Amino acid sequence: MKQIERLLITAALTALVQLSPTMNAQTPNPGKKDTAVATIGGGCFWCIEAVFQRIDGVTSVASGYAGGKTENPTYKEVCGGETGHAEVLQIEFDSKKLSYEKLLEVFWLAHDPTTLNRQGNDVGTQYRSVIFYHDDAQKAAAEKSKKDAQRQFGSPIVTEITPFKKFYKAEGYHQNYYNNNPNVPYCSFVIRPKLKKVLEKLSKH
Repeated sequence: MKQIERLLITAALTALVQLSPTMNAQTPNPGKKDTAVATIGGGCFWCIEAVFQRIDGVTSVASGYAGGKTENPTYKEVCGGETGHAEVLQIEFDSKKLSYEKLLEVFWLAHDPTTLNRQGNDVGTQYRSVIFYHDDAQKAAAEKSKKDAQRQFGSPIVTEITPFKKFYKAEGYHQNYYNNNPNVPYCSFVIRPKLKKVLEKLSKH
């Protein structure tokens, strides 16, 4: 779906959608023992949110923006490509159930990391593939995971690995998007087939 169509859909939803809280739609709030946080970007955050909400060990997710220069960016500003931000997912996970390395294995399956600033028809730097590491251990794990994942792809992986600085949670109507709007065209024709494909691949791992 072209970017202008996404903007029209989200503009209409802004006034209409009121989210009821669900565990996986909440902002990550690390601090509990064995809880860790990962911040990743793999194209449209609606897509990767739907995937990671279904991964055992993930306790919460939040869609938002990271990696740019503008303070408190809006969706419209990020889509304009001038803020430098990527659409990202911030994930809180139970490290006893799900390691960071396993989480990254899902990340590689959930999008195409070989297309620069693009996922399908979604084009722009806001859709870039990126891993924002929170510490040196995550940096090392991300670099190794990227190297290992390259064997799965015929083209070079272009995913950025860069230090995490700040996360801005996206507007409310973006949270829990696929679950709340399963019949919106983007969900029906883009997210649902991708989700099915990824979950099938994960079931074989």
